[in-house]
Amino acid sequence: MTSKVTYLGDLRTGSIHLQSGTEIISDAPVDNNGKGEAFSPTDTVANALASCMMTIMGIKARDVNVDLKDSTASVTKIMNAEPRRIGIIEITFEMVGTTDQKNKTILERAAMTCPVFLSLNTEIEKRITFNWK
Repeated sequence: MTSKVTYLGDLRTGSIHLQSGTEIISDAPVDNNGKGEAFSPTDTVANALASCMMTIMGIKARDVNVDLKDSTASVTKIMNAEPRRIGIIEITFEMVGTTDQKNKTILERAAMTCPVFLSLNTEIEKRITFNWK
């Protein structure tokens, strides 16, 4: 078992990662009867995509000797109304690390192979931008 999710009431859940004990709280968003006081479940999906892409780039960056520390990703999730689901995930990466165009291409392509990217419904539009400093 990976995690345990408990309904805390008032449209809030608490999730415990069993191996580490790390906890995630989620709230229903304001536009869906919630308080929006924490990541919503769909926020977590969009955030997981950026985190996964960054992790895969980090693994590949080790192979090509590029330091990506302090790189960031800004995530925007856009919902569709009917049926209510994630319609678009926009991620803008601000990449830190000195490297040539070949390695940039390698790292960007690696990001697109992350397990979350490959697991998401193909109907979810993924708008991915890489800005290299």
